[in-house]
Amino acid sequence: MSFSWPWALVALLAVPLLLVARWWLNRRRKRSAVVVASVALIRAAVPGRSSWRRRIPVYLFLAGLIVLAGGLARPQASLSVPSNNTSILLAIDVSGSMCSTDVSPNRLAVASDAARQFIKDQQDGTRIGLVAFSGIAGLLVPPTTDKKSLLDAIDTLKTARGTAIGQAILTSIDAVAEFNPNVAKTGVDLGDAAPGAAGDFQPDTIVVLTDGSNTTGVDPATAAEQAAARKLRVFTIGFGTTTPAPMVCTADQISGGDVPFGQGFPGGGGFGRGGGGRNQEIDEEALTKVADVTGGRYFRAQDADQLSDVLKDLPRDIGLHKENVEITVWFVLAAVLLVFAGVGLALWWNRPATPQAVTGGSLDHGKSIQRSVRRQT
Repeated sequence: MSFSWPWALVALLAVPLLLVARWWLNRRRKRSAVVVASVALIRAAVPGRSSWRRRIPVYLFLAGLIVLAGGLARPQASLSVPSNNTSILLAIDVSGSMCSTDVSPNRLAVASDAARQFIKDQQDGTRIGLVAFSGIAGLLVPPTTDKKSLLDAIDTLKTARGTAIGQAILTSIDAVAEFNPNVAKTGVDLGDAAPGAAGDFQPDTIVVLTDGSNTTGVDPATAAEQAAARKLRVFTIGFGTTTPAPMVCTADQISGGDVPFGQGFPGGGGFGRGGGGRNQEIDEEALTKVADVTGGRYFRAQDADQLSDVLKDLPRDIGLHKENVEITVWFVLAAVLLVFAGVGLALWWNRPATPQAVTGGSLDHGKSIQRSVRRQT
């Protein structure tokens, strides 16, 4: 917990000052006390109260003043809160290995279907952006609430050579910086700015879905440090199996200027129907590090159902973010309740005696006083 106005905590001095004032008044009262012949007579005449009944109202009143003084400093607590300006940058791998048929009909088709469903399931008002990456990364759709434009863009995804995971993260950061003034672009020097403290994040989130490891461009760990310095979380998803399978993509999944249909990649793998190939291994260590550095999470999905489940559960993680929320009103409410409780108990325990008490207990006290007086005279 922190305070917006920590200097206002000097109001806490009011409590010891009141205690000193009470002590001083009690001391003056003792000096000016009336001398009586018998203290026992006074004690018998005045109905007694236990010490805890005298002290509890005072303690409650002082506790209320302490809490109220804390409220004057405008306390803030770091809480998980929903954000109405959350944006999600969905970066999808479209490298050639996404043509692998280990997940039927192929990885790209399954990833595209899962992304479509993810977009449809989001609440209206949630901004989503779409980044596609292979050897380079490009922003297909800036963060928007227009689901139709996002779904249309997914239909245009085409495979190409290379896997630039780090560049995809940097491209996503720049997309967030376009509309969030609290996020600097990747070309801006942040100096010695350290990554945000745990839980202190921007409401914007980056989700990277890939089936391989970084082969070109910026190292993912370097890109993750850039995201962490801007307090952006990155959630990573490793998709696909380790089982070798043919690389088969349809004609509309292949870039026009890419490898001709039916020919292979340098180093193995091919686009064509029946073309054999070795699946590129997922660099789970790198993806886990990216998630850990930025405060996100790494997920593993080996088939269509697992991928759908991961994307379905993501909003529970990315829909909430830590934010400093002022809780002054709760301090004031607690202070008012404590003060009222103290005053109320004091009034209740000091209320006038009822007629029954007067005719009963008070008369008994009076009779005992009369007897005592007669004896003394």
